[in-house]
Parts: sequence; structure tokens; C-alpha cells
Amino acid sequence: MRLITVATCLIVLISTAAAQQPPEITIRARTAIDGKGQILRNTVVTVRDGKITRVATAPGTVTHDLGALTLLPGLIDTHVHIGWHFDAKGRYHSGPEPPEQAALYGAENAFVTLMAGFTTVQSVGSMSDKPLRDALARGVIPGPRLLSSLGQVSNAKWTPDEIRADIRKKKADGADLIKIFASASIRDGGVPTLSQEQLDAACGEARAQGLRSMVHAHSPESMMRAARARCTVVEHGGLASPEALKALADAGVYFDPNIGLVTQNYLENKSRFLGIGNYTEEGFAAMAKALESKDVMFSAALKTPGLKMVMGTDAVAGAHGQNAREPIERVKSGQRPMDAIIGMTSLAAESMGLGGITGSVTTGLAADLIAVDGDPLTDITALQRVRFVMKDGKIYKR
Repeated sequence: MRLITVATCLIVLISTAAAQQPPEITIRARTAIDGKGQILRNTVVTVRDGKITRVATAPGTVTHDLGALTLLPGLIDTHVHIGWHFDAKGRYHSGPEPPEQAALYGAENAFVTLMAGFTTVQSVGSMSDKPLRDALARGVIPGPRLLSSLGQVSNAKWTPDEIRADIRKKKADGADLIKIFASASIRDGGVPTLSQEQLDAACGEARAQGLRSMVHAHSPESMMRAARARCTVVEHGGLASPEALKALADAGVYFDPNIGLVTQNYLENKSRFLGIGNYTEEGFAAMAKALESKDVMFSAALKTPGLKMVMGTDAVAGAHGQNAREPIERVKSGQRPMDAIIGMTSLAAESMGLGGITGSVTTGLAADLIAVDGDPLTDITALQRVRFVMKDGKIYKR
């Protein structure tokens, strides 16, 4: 029943988005945060053909006056699992399912994510992401711009040559990046699973294929191996040491600690996951313990000079649409609000190779814009009060 309701909503929204819009849209904001660290006052953003064509003060009437709302670039989540969902019985769905069912659940997750103000996400990822990604790119369903790894490199028994061959296949399949498991899950202790040689092969082949590499790594050693291999970004770092964080910074590797949503969502939905795969009582105890130590790890990350920290949630079943909980937790744990916003806008776009496409309120970039009720620089929870959403110049929420 829920899927039918969502599908109906999608049809209505598609019709609305496809309706004739004026050739030029102007949006006035008393306050705008540009995504690169600047605050703009009494600004009018002009949009034409899906692009921002002008950002300046301008008198007169406008298409949309946001009043006291704060304008920002569309938010970016660099790490989601867009297809993960609970089944009709309320349990985490981990097995095969009819393609049409997978498509509807993925579309539902994409829709609620867009409505939460996230106009770009990176899903890592499965092959079922591909038709959803392409449909979103065509604009036939409402949702964020989607990049996907279309799978993972996770077999610790593969030789370096087998890893390289798998990455070439993923490139041929249309992957936007390569997801690599260099350590076990935190539920299994987070120990390293790939050798330095294997990780060198994985990230090296990704570079050779013109792809970015995202590395799942909890232990200090697996993080340092990723730094030595010059991978693009390291995720999680639940057991990170100051030495491992410094290694990432020195190598120019982005870091995405995922401290605000994924573990909390697992614990809140324990009954829906428990008994499936490694979702055991011991695994949940390990997650709870890691959550208790997150502030120590995150504080060390904040104190690491030059560490480029982007914002990803690792959103799984139950978490989609709640993505803003991540920056809220990061600010509570000591990050400056402006830095948190940069990490989920321009810096996130840069880490995904999209810096010339989206991520800031800048002339020439895609018109991915949102407005929130309140000032997130003084109250970061304003990011949960999204009142206006525009993606590629189309308004989906007003």
C-alpha cells in the first residue's frame, strides 16, 4: 500500500515538475550561504535553463521571494545505499526481489531524500542503482542526482590481477566510482581485510580507469594502507588513531566519518535487522561501543591539520530522508557549522568530481538550491526544516 501511495505521489510530482516554467526564474533571499564559506545578504539568484546565470543584489519583483528563509546550495550526501529498505513485514530486505519492487523502493528513497534537501547523493551501491540513476538523470522521476559504484570490491581472496580485472568490468558496466572494503565491518571488529598490495592494485586501477575510489576502513592500519595507495576517500574510521588521520591528511585523502546517522539508525531499528547476516547481538554491542567512542575519534579528526572532511551518512534502510542528522551530530561534537555546511556542499562536490557542476551558489553551476527555516549557522537543526527545493532549475518543493 505504501509503495502505491508513493508511486501516485511521484506521478503528481512529475507532472508538476514538467509543467511549463518561466524561461527565467529569480529567487530573492535575505540571507544565503554560498557553500564555499561566504554569507550573502539581500541576494537575487537568477536561473535559466537549469543553470545559475547571476548572483547579485537586485531591486524589483522576483519569481520567488524566500523571505526570512536561508538559501543554500542543494545538499550532498557522499555515501548512501539508495536501494536498502524494509520489506512488507518491516524487516531489512537482504535477498533478491522482483526488479519492479526494487525500482519502486529505490524511487521512494530517492524521493524522500530530495524532499529533505539533498539534490546529489552517491550510492555504494549495487547494479540495481543503474536504472534508477539513469531515470533520475533523464528527469522522469523526482530525486537527487545519483552516482553509483554498482557494486563493491570485497573479496579478500582475490589476487591483485583479479581485483584489477573486476574494476575494469565495473568501469565497462558504467560505474561512477569504485567501492573497496579494506576492513571488516565494525560489527566484526573492523580488522584489515586487504593487504597493501591488494589495495594498491584496487586504487591504482581505479585511477587508471579514470574512476575515484572509496574505501571502507575502520582500523588505523587499513586507513593508512588506503593513504599509501592514494585512494580518493576513506569512510567510517571508527577505530581511527591520530596517526591514521594524519596519514590521510598528508596524502590528500578525503575522510568521511559517518558519526551521526547510520549507527543510530541501526540501534533504533535493531529488531528489523537482528538475525540477518552479521546483525547479531554481538554485532549490535560492537556498534553501541563504537558509538560511545565516536566523539574521541571525531575530536581527533577535527584537530588534524589539513584533513578534508566531507559529509556522508551511509544511509541504509530506515535512514533515507534523515540525512541531515549527520551534520547536526557533527556540530554537536565540535565542528563549526560553516565547516559542516562546506563539507556537504562544495567540498563534497569536489570529492565526487562534481565541483564544476554543483555544490555552491555560483554562476555557471547547476541550479541546485534549497531554503531552510532558520539560520543553520546558529541553529544547525534548521537543516531539517527544508521549505524549498530546486534541482537543475526545477522546483520540487516550495
